[in-house]
Amino acid sequence: MSEINVTPFVDVMLVLLVVFMVAAPLLTVGVPVDLPNSKAQPLPENTKPLSITVDMEGKLYIQDEAIDLDELVPRLKVIFTNRTDDRIYLHGDQNVDYGVIMKVMGRMNGAGFSKVALVTDAEN
Repeated sequence: MSEINVTPFVDVMLVLLVVFMVAAPLLTVGVPVDLPNSKAQPLPENTKPLSITVDMEGKLYIQDEAIDLDELVPRLKVIFTNRTDDRIYLHGDQNVDYGVIMKVMGRMNGAGFSKVALVTDAEN
């Protein structure tokens, strides 16, 4: 028989396609917030940044783990003992009170974390 049977190849490719279609949405990690829009250019980033999120209800998260405001500074000090990049990205829902965002930034700044970037969505 001198022809190539492509049926097993197509079967494997279809299975891989289904696996990746199911797994792709699970790769996005984070807390869903409605970010405000901005015309600012995105910052180039080579490493996975540390994200702090304040959701619509004012709850605070480091990456996707909920914490209290009093736990923020001790957690950041522990995290940054092993990190070389000290930039922190602050995601704040556009419906949350401005004072809550400033309280979080004030705690971080008071502890010596001065490289805090506010994250926005691109403006249309």
